[in-house]
Amino acid sequence: MKQERVYPKVFVSPKGERSVLYGHPWIYDQEVTLPGEDGQADEVKLPEDGALVDAFSSKGSYLGTGFYNSHSKIRVRLISRNANDTFNAAFFERRLRYAWEFRKSVLREEDLLCCRIIFGEADQFPGLTVDRFGDILVTQTLSLGIEKLKPVIFPLLVKILQEDGQKISGIYERNDVSIRALEGMEENTGFYPVDGLCTDALPERTQIIENGVKYFVDYRTGQKTGFFLDQKYNRQAAAKIARGKRVLDCFTDTGSFALNCALGGAAHVHAVDISAPSIEVAKANAKLNGLEDRMSFEVANVFDLLPELEKTAKRQYDMIILDPPAFTKSRKTVQSAERGYKEINYRAMKILPRGGYLATCSCSHFMSNDLFRKMLWSAAADAGVQMRQIEERQQAPDHPILWNVPETNYLKFYIFQIV
Repeated sequence: MKQERVYPKVFVSPKGERSVLYGHPWIYDQEVTLPGEDGQADEVKLPEDGALVDAFSSKGSYLGTGFYNSHSKIRVRLISRNANDTFNAAFFERRLRYAWEFRKSVLREEDLLCCRIIFGEADQFPGLTVDRFGDILVTQTLSLGIEKLKPVIFPLLVKILQEDGQKISGIYERNDVSIRALEGMEENTGFYPVDGLCTDALPERTQIIENGVKYFVDYRTGQKTGFFLDQKYNRQAAAKIARGKRVLDCFTDTGSFALNCALGGAAHVHAVDISAPSIEVAKANAKLNGLEDRMSFEVANVFDLLPELEKTAKRQYDMIILDPPAFTKSRKTVQSAERGYKEINYRAMKILPRGGYLATCSCSHFMSNDLFRKMLWSAAADAGVQMRQIEERQQAPDHPILWNVPETNYLKFYIFQIV
């Protein structure tokens, strides 16, 4: 029997109800009505921001329970559609254990030391990211409801991992993102206090091994949480093709694709990024792996570099890798992003010789796979080449895709031979 409801109610429009019934956990501000707003009650009852509310259809059917936030366009983030759920510590512990067991099932054992443990909505922890780099957990919290539950969730996660024999020395928060303001939260960074963990002596950067490659990870100031884990198996796919080849790795960041290719037997790898600090880390990573003799590095804007390489008419690379940052983070800028993606792919296709190889990707959800493929086809037509597809891949499975939540499906990765 369904338990008696104890949470404030909100009512959802037919449009929002359809979205929820299709499985999406977000209910937007214009889809939510509070009791009293329909004029049939004396006053509007305002739920507390960050607290749980029950969502009901306009006809009074229970739709789910989630975090309410009047500051956010995503007014309610559902965490359950089961009316019998009780949202106590045991509930969240089950969710955390489920997420960890999933990673143990879909990843190689050695990859559990550097993986994404919580991927937001895909793990039913809306707005929460938890990445593991050895004994350091790095988190980013983008929803107020999860922010208020950190005293419950974070110690439980440490407990679960330690009980499974995993060494955890600290949780470092990377809440230095402006999007937190949209949820009514301030930015902050630093270690989160957990009983039994002493973080005073922890280094400012740590080391990980992924695909046999060693990396320094600046988890305190590096991009995002310090390292991009979603491309781990795509890097292996590129490295397999790179054997014996001269490789140009564009947007290298701290050198991950370049290092995989060099370790995989590439004749030489030239790694390029516009960020001088990132290139310095990439150089340090090359030295850490003993690969500096087969690698070179350059601080440059790829949009300037590729046209210059095309002008030289020297076929000096057998393989080019394009791993740019997201060119669009909203639907409004998709057309501009498409032009950017086409420019770099067109230039790469012109630079490569017939029989050369192109690895290319997009990490923007708003640049859909259909649009990305259309862009590649157009770039190839303009370059006067054809593409023989070798690989079509997505993000690693520790970044799971929920088909009913398209926002979790964001990474497109292709390898082609230019013919």
